[in-house]
Amino acid sequence: MARAKICGLNSADAIDAAVAAGADWIGFVFFPPSPRAVTAAEAATLAARHGGGPPRVGLFVAPADAEIEAVLAALPLDVLQLHRVDPARAAALRTRFARPVWRAVEIATAADLPATAPGIDALLLDARPPENATRPGGNARRFDWSLLAGWQAPAPWLLAGGLTPANVAAAILATAAEAVDVSSGVESAPGVKDAALIRAFVAAAHGVERGS
Repeated sequence: MARAKICGLNSADAIDAAVAAGADWIGFVFFPPSPRAVTAAEAATLAARHGGGPPRVGLFVAPADAEIEAVLAALPLDVLQLHRVDPARAAALRTRFARPVWRAVEIATAADLPATAPGIDALLLDARPPENATRPGGNARRFDWSLLAGWQAPAPWLLAGGLTPANVAAAILATAAEAVDVSSGVESAPGVKDAALIRAFVAAAHGVERGS
């Protein structure tokens, strides 16, 4: 069964819907340009609604140590999801904060697929954003899944970028993804999660056996 992460949760209704749907991870965005961004205090309040809920993933973009430190002081994240951080920096942050690290990789061609993942717990494969984008992810943009044919993943990985309840099953079947990550694909407007779409996405992802 493929696992599902719902990212960009920024309201009580959204986090309640994700937990009720059986999401395997819930994600908070700590990147102000995103319409899904939350403060450390806001994320802590939301996470407290479900003390025994799924693991909490914090999304950071090219963060300074102090930025991560401030969030962890308010909310004990389970995973650090790092965008626009090179492999060495990602591994250093893993050691510094003693948390699993997922390193996001922007994919446009087969040459972008990583062959190694030293010191990384998982990779998140996302589409390279358009040139005028203000954020590295959450752009409702997918990459060519056929690029993954023959790729030997050096670590566990998640598929992201342009996924929706309507296409996530096909994406899993096409790529044998171990897990999927969605944000804009379960929204009614930028930054506004839709409970019905969240339920549909998780159900579709869980309903497909990886590699079947």
